[in-house]
Amino acid sequence: MPDDSELIALYSGQILALAADIPHAEMIASPMAEVRKRAPLCGSNVAVGLDYDGEKITRFGQDVKACALGQASASILGAQVVGMSEGQLATARDQLLALLKAEGPTPDAPFEGYEVLRPARGFKNRHASIMLALEATLAAISEIKKKAQP
Repeated sequence: MPDDSELIALYSGQILALAADIPHAEMIASPMAEVRKRAPLCGSNVAVGLDYDGEKITRFGQDVKACALGQASASILGAQVVGMSEGQLATARDQLLALLKAEGPTPDAPFEGYEVLRPARGFKNRHASIMLALEATLAAISEIKKKAQP
């Protein structure tokens, strides 16, 4: 179990700076899909609204009500998400999860910014909050794809 000094170190200036400046921090009007995800353990929640042209995200907005770690994660995603494919986002999600749970490598570019969250490995109760923005984004793409099926 991590001690208090590790918890204090976790909330680095870099994480707090990311949390304070979240790109696309407003929901978009009339998105093709809107999904809200909640981390039951801590109560963090993230809503995303987006448009997806079948290959990539063309518009994106998010409403983030999360701890600083969840906010930092949403900030890293928000800086890169427009123009990303479902496959790229799924890879980022899987790599971030591996970084947190299995001491995996830094996620591939353009998501290498998730490296800043490596100190959260020992705080399993924070993992769900960190994953919320990616999970909600992928769920929204899935919803759009389901609507498009005949």
